[in-house]
Amino acid sequence: MEAIPLTFKTGTTSVAKPARERFERGMLQQRLRRLVGKAIADYNMIEDGDRVMVCLSGGKDSYTLLDLLLALQKKAPVSFELIAVHLDQKQPGYPPEILPAYLRDTGLEFHILEQDTYSVVQRVVPEGKTTCGLCSRLRRGILYTFARNHGITKIALGHHRDDIVETLFLNMFFGSRLKAMPPKLLSDDGDNIVIRPLAYCRETDIARYAEARQFPIIPCNLCGSQENLQRKQIKQMLEGWERANPGRVENVFRSLQNVTPSHLADTGLFDFASLGARDEARPSAAQWLVEGRGAE
Repeated sequence: MEAIPLTFKTGTTSVAKPARERFERGMLQQRLRRLVGKAIADYNMIEDGDRVMVCLSGGKDSYTLLDLLLALQKKAPVSFELIAVHLDQKQPGYPPEILPAYLRDTGLEFHILEQDTYSVVQRVVPEGKTTCGLCSRLRRGILYTFARNHGITKIALGHHRDDIVETLFLNMFFGSRLKAMPPKLLSDDGDNIVIRPLAYCRETDIARYAEARQFPIIPCNLCGSQENLQRKQIKQMLEGWERANPGRVENVFRSLQNVTPSHLADTGLFDFASLGARDEARPSAAQWLVEGRGAE
């Protein structure tokens, strides 16, 4: 067995760089596993007998998600299956051999779906406009259909804490809605449960983990090359906040877990009208808009 080289100084022990790097990688993996396990437990994401479809895009987030779920599966308190699914959208320059080779090494059941959504998006979206909206809807529809047809009980996506916070501000700034990505969601079609086990994980940690694990990253030629994305603007804003005030993004995320409906302004979420009301026969908004009682 090859010994790990150590350098000794008076009263101290200095560990060689390779050993230190292995230690740091181990600590990072332990932290990410703990956060994923906590998110799964907090939101009851995975139950005994689940068939969990892990949507693998070829990016750092989904690789990390699959890797951590594989590790957790071995010691999980419940028994569940993992099925990896990737959608080949027929983008120019796409390397079709990378993911099958990687997934064969895991021993997992996996499926590579082929559908030319790239041409559809290029044809439908005007030049200069962002493609993410249409691309994600097409991709979601294909994956949801596959899940229904293959007995999938949970669909796992690789969105992390920073994605969730960015979505919150995207909806606030550009959609006038207080809405983010929930860690667990019933899909719009009502047939699928979507889970985000990386909900508590920082993007910087995931990037470090993906680099350490040397995942074979496949770049996206559709959204990744667009410089005018609103999400990029939000990301830059949050990065600036984090540099100036470390921990701010984490505080924003925690605020999503500590909501007080009576201190917002949504009349559909909280019954403000009945609060302290003395008369059930209340004037309507239209009646309040008249010029004044008795006006001619």
